[in-house]
Formats: sequence, C-alpha cells, structure tokens
Amino acid sequence: TGCLAAACLWSSPAFVAGWPGDVAFLNGGAAQAKEMASGSGSRVNKDPESLLRLGLPINNKEVRKMATTLEGIRLDVGSKRTSAAIEGAKNVRGFLKSKGPAMSKSCVDPSFCDGVLSSMQENMTPLDAALAEAKTFQYGSDQERKALDRAYAVQTGLEKQLTTLEEAMVPADYRTPVPPQYDDLPQLRGHATVEMVLRKVDGAPFDVEGVNFPEARLRMVIDGYNAPVTAGNFVELVQKNFYDKMAIQRSDGFVVQTGKPQGEADGYVAPPSKSVGAGRHGERLLPLEIFVKGDKGPMYETTIEDDGRGGQATTVPFSAYGAMGWAREEYDPNSGSSQFFWLLFDSDLTPGGKNVLDGRYPVFGYVVDGANFLSAVKEGDVIVSAKVTDGADRLILPKV
Repeated sequence: TGCLAAACLWSSPAFVAGWPGDVAFLNGGAAQAKEMASGSGSRVNKDPESLLRLGLPINNKEVRKMATTLEGIRLDVGSKRTSAAIEGAKNVRGFLKSKGPAMSKSCVDPSFCDGVLSSMQENMTPLDAALAEAKTFQYGSDQERKALDRAYAVQTGLEKQLTTLEEAMVPADYRTPVPPQYDDLPQLRGHATVEMVLRKVDGAPFDVEGVNFPEARLRMVIDGYNAPVTAGNFVELVQKNFYDKMAIQRSDGFVVQTGKPQGEADGYVAPPSKSVGAGRHGERLLPLEIFVKGDKGPMYETTIEDDGRGGQATTVPFSAYGAMGWAREEYDPNSGSSQFFWLLFDSDLTPGGKNVLDGRYPVFGYVVDGANFLSAVKEGDVIVSAKVTDGADRLILPKV
C-alpha cells in the first residue's frame, strides 16, 4: 500500500532531506510561531494572516502598499528598530489620509470601509504614543520592553482591521472557478474559521517553552478562495464531527498529521465523486487542487511540475509555521481523502515556489492562533473537539 504524504516524503528518493486564563489561545501564538519557524530570513513571509490577505481575490494597489508598510512595523517592533517603526507608522497615516477614498471605492459597501479606515486612523494615536515612549527609554530596559509590547498589541489590532478592510473588497458575487465535474464534492466559498481542542490521553499538560497548559487550542482559517474543494471537504468533515476523538497519528518535528479513521480505510468513506472515484476501501477521494499565481482559478489532478511549470509560486504557500496541507499518496495526485497535516518546517528553507511542497500539495488554511501548541503536540494526543465557528454558511454541499 502507498504511504500518505506527509507520511513518506522523507523516504522518497526525489526529496533531499525529509518532509516536507481558562486555557485561552496561547498568547501571541501566531506571532511567536512565526519566529519559531526561524530567527532569520525575513524576506520569507511567515505571517499566516498576511498570507491569507495576499490570497484574497481583490485588486487594490493602495491597500496592498499600506499592508506591506503596516506589517513592516510589526517586524521593526519585534527587532527593537523603534525609529524605523515610527517612520512606518507615519507612512501608514499618510496612506490612510491620502489613499482612503481609493481604498473605500473598491469595497462592496464603501461606507462600511470608511468606518474601518476611520477607526484605523484613531488607533494610530496609541501606536504613535507607545513608539514615542519606547524611544525615550534606555535600549533593553524593562520600560522600553513594556512600551514596545503596547505598540505590538496596537499594531496587531490594526492588522485585524486591515483584514476586515481587505475582505470587504472581495466582490459579492465572486466565486473561485471550479470545473463542473467536481460539483458532487463539497466546496467552500470564502473563508471559514475552525477551532480545535486537543488533550493528552494521560492528562499531562502541554509544555510550551516551559509553560504548562492543560489543553491545546488552535484557531484556523480555512481558505476556500484558493482551495475551494479541499477546504470544503475539510469543513464538511468538521461539521460531521469526523475528527472528534481522533488521535494524532504523526508528530516528528516536521509535521503533525491526523485524519485516518479506525479500521482499514485510509480516509473518509462516503459516496465518491463520479469524476475522481473511490479509494481501495470506499474512501471519497479528492482531486489534487493547486492554484498558481497569475491563473484565474486552481488547476486539478496534476502537480505544477507535471504541468510543466515547476518553480512557479502558488497563491498561498507553505511558508508559515502551521500551514495546513492535504495528505495524499506520493505518486497519486487524486488519493487524498481526509488526512491532513500542519507543517512545522523551517520556512527559510521553503520559500514560495522553491520548495518540495508548493505545487505538489494544496495549502487549504493556516493556524492563526495557538500555533505554538503544535510543537508540544505528540502522536497519540487526542482531538477533543473541532468546531466551525464562522463561515459555515459558505459551505456548499452537493445536491442530492
């Protein structure tokens, strides 16, 4: 029997070195996990929320420029480059003032975006104040750290408002093009949020950088804009409680993987798609789904290399710690069913379009909160629950 990647990529001769309070979400989860991926290589975008924004089907150059500057402030604050952060904040203010009308014009409801932009302008004041205060303290002092922490918190809130702004620019009637032969598979139109709770069977805590937590909580944004079939399949399975009480089946420092049900089947057993067919034990199979930058929609049932476009970048890459990929047999593009993985690999070694994953496996989402828990998740840990907390209405099920 074939192994399911990520279960076998390291052994493949084609690959060089392996594979690719009440307990709330771990504070700073995504932000800290970005640094876990690597402490260097800032040219690689490791920010899952930034990658999700870049994957939105919008066309507004002004908001993209402002986003780059705003995201740069976070990096400057994290590196204590206070003067650079102050300059970045000044530039963001300039964008909000001079380019606001052009940004609102791209929104489905311009008045809604006017309100978001106005709120962002107001929130620049506490950011400016925190950065100015940090500048007055001795480098490396506790006072400087506290001021920069406040700046980081405000900047994080501004990025969330940026996400709201960009999502409001997606045309109301936008649908990612999917060939009609896949209409008998679930599809997700847009983003959905899934929250997952994991525990250890013996009741032991999750040790994250020396801090113990009784359970791991992950919040994931599932991306139906760039992988509508894969994302739709995952969201439907979550709604069916398919992953509840399921054990983690692989954790080796490169990936955390699950999705194989008990019994002989390798995936979810259900009536198959007429075009893709069923697996050996009746599994509903999915077509490999890859969205290449510049294309109008995903391509199906083939890898980028087999399509003669090796090295081209995908719309959403495996460059963020906790990127979610769909597992399949190594040599069969249409063998994925329900198994998926979170990638824990060093993103400096996997820039978009230059690694062994992009274009071979679809990214269908990212962990946006609690990603640091993944380092403490081990084989045998159990998914207590997985719930769709937003976007369930965007799941389109096949007509019976």
